[in-house]
Amino acid sequence: MIIKTTIRRSASTLLRATGHLLLGAALACAAQPSLAQDRLVEPKKMPGPLSQVTFEQNLGAQLPLDAPFVDEQGRKVVLGDFYGERPVVLAFVYYECPMLCSLILNGMAASLSVLQFTPGEEFDVVAISIDHEEGPVMARQSMADTLNRYGRQETAGGWHFLTGDEATIRQVADIAGYGYEYIPATDEWAHSSGIIVTTPEGQIAQYFYGIEYSPKDLRLAMVESASNRIGNLVDQILLYCYRYDPQVGKYTAMTMRILRLTGGLFVFGLVIFLYVSFRRDSAATAAKRPTLGAL
Repeated sequence: MIIKTTIRRSASTLLRATGHLLLGAALACAAQPSLAQDRLVEPKKMPGPLSQVTFEQNLGAQLPLDAPFVDEQGRKVVLGDFYGERPVVLAFVYYECPMLCSLILNGMAASLSVLQFTPGEEFDVVAISIDHEEGPVMARQSMADTLNRYGRQETAGGWHFLTGDEATIRQVADIAGYGYEYIPATDEWAHSSGIIVTTPEGQIAQYFYGIEYSPKDLRLAMVESASNRIGNLVDQILLYCYRYDPQVGKYTAMTMRILRLTGGLFVFGLVIFLYVSFRRDSAATAAKRPTLGAL
């Protein structure tokens, strides 16, 4: 009788748990943004001098790690000096930009400040000026402003603001799919906004557009591009349930994987629950049996 009662109670409990799990999964899926609404509009050719202003996704492209630059301290470096160990967040800007570039760098710093990852340990940041006339002084000032926005001065070793010659900048930008154009009438550079996450080997992994970037997406991009060498178990579970969608420029939920994971957790919980219940009831039954001494 005790075992039968336990089974009935277990079945009732499991039915309720199943309902809650399925409802949670349905709400999680419903909460995901519609891909039809979020997909990027197909880029159209800009008229006149803006025809070169593009930001195309060249996923998997290899950056030229031997490309020579000058860093914010005036030292001669090559792009590969910042690769090899950690993923790199790459931004194309120019340091005297009157507005948009500051928004890009500030948005990046704000998103990165939310993460528990540390520049120079789990990832690096590289900014490349598209203006070949800029030098280390401007790069150093822009880096200082960005670090102030980030709020952790001790991580300065993980930030690198570069300048270079026109041919080198154009070479790297072209491989990254980043188009820009100088406008003589205003003495400004026309360009797009966004950042790129690259692998430790210098391959392009993910693009994030605009001036605000999801900290969750940035973290997942770093974990994935580092081949899971950083992050934790939660990141692995999230990467199982989410994938980078290049048409949206963000990580989107994979509904079937979420349901499979939910189902797997349910079965695992069921086995543990029944095992513990039967062990407890067996122990209680054994305790009630009379011993030979009592007879």
